[in-house]
Amino acid sequence: MALALFVGSLISIMALGVPIALALLLSSVLLMFHLDIFDSQIVAQYLINGADSFALLAVPFFILAGELMNAGGISNRIINFAMAIVGHIRGGMGYVAIMASVLFAGLSGSAVADTAALGAILIPMMVKSGYERNRSTGLIAAGGIIAPVIPPSIPMIIFGVTSGVSITALFTAGIVPGLLIAVGLVIAWSIVVRKDKVEVLPRKTVKEMFTATRQAIWALFLPVIIIGGLRGGIFTPTEAGVVAAAYALFVGLVIYRELKIQELYKVVVAAAKTTSIVMFLVAAAMVSAWLISVANIPAVVTDILQPFIDNRLLLLLMINVLVLLVGMMMDLTPAILILTPVLMPIITQAGIDPVYFGVLFVLNLSIGLLTPPVGTVLNVASSVGKIDIPSILKGIWPFLLVEILVLILLILFPSIVLVPLQWWM
Repeated sequence: MALALFVGSLISIMALGVPIALALLLSSVLLMFHLDIFDSQIVAQYLINGADSFALLAVPFFILAGELMNAGGISNRIINFAMAIVGHIRGGMGYVAIMASVLFAGLSGSAVADTAALGAILIPMMVKSGYERNRSTGLIAAGGIIAPVIPPSIPMIIFGVTSGVSITALFTAGIVPGLLIAVGLVIAWSIVVRKDKVEVLPRKTVKEMFTATRQAIWALFLPVIIIGGLRGGIFTPTEAGVVAAAYALFVGLVIYRELKIQELYKVVVAAAKTTSIVMFLVAAAMVSAWLISVANIPAVVTDILQPFIDNRLLLLLMINVLVLLVGMMMDLTPAILILTPVLMPIITQAGIDPVYFGVLFVLNLSIGLLTPPVGTVLNVASSVGKIDIPSILKGIWPFLLVEILVLILLILFPSIVLVPLQWWM
């Protein structure tokens, strides 16, 4: 009864157009009344405790780093670097988009930010060169979801805080799956672009390639600093966010000199607005997580899945189908915050590695960003690509299929995640 009340009230309130954070709070209050334990002080206490986390400090700093990179000219230099390396290949603009998606993912950790930044620059260039708008927009949207998988992933940070799993381990475990998605997109693009009559860019000279690499080296060095610092134990994921923001500020102001002092206020305000949305969601979800525990909802879900508990593969398939359906109906961050406290007890009982599950979980929900009816990344791509959703769906399906196949591959072969993780850690 408690599970039905919580899920039913949450869906009903969201259907009325209420923001998800408020919908979480309202459905939690209804559940408290149902359990006869309503206390406004408890709601306030868990709201404060939800945002009071040292690990969550990484979120605003990585968001700020992303804003500073876009304002400081780092984004353009990454694209120029990719153009110099693979732009001359047939279908080269698509390979540029995929390569840039991987590089952007190692800088920002946000699918929405990467899709918006890349789409605004590359989609007009691809259309001008003869590429179909729907396919170009679909590729950039599909490449955008590499960001939640490759470090520094903001969804990985939120999952780590919510589940108590090591964020450093999650960052490390996401590297191979993220690169696997990129390889899959390259293969899919090479197949779909074969018959298109597109402009092939001239090959860059060695001098031009050297110049593009030299100009982008400061941007390319940031992921090395973050991953190397985490691997060497020099700093924590939270401190990595501070390092990323300080580095992006230094490069934008001193090295590239495209970021002006007077622009800093606008950049900080933009980062603060995005951070406030994420943190309010986290705080509201903490109230829900406490109530989910009090109402014994994880035990109810465990009982439902009990027939599959001894078969890890079947259990993972069942859970991933559920997560994929939720991801289609709900944005990434609230889905992580709501489902994590429900699913983690089952994962623990089944003996599934929580880091491995975290990678599957985040990748699965990231795929939901590309599917209607919510499809946050789909909507962002639609906006920057100046194209409607049905048209994007026509162009995105080969790339979406590839990402689902990668997810299935990770479910069938856990060693793809676990072996590199054990070696690295």
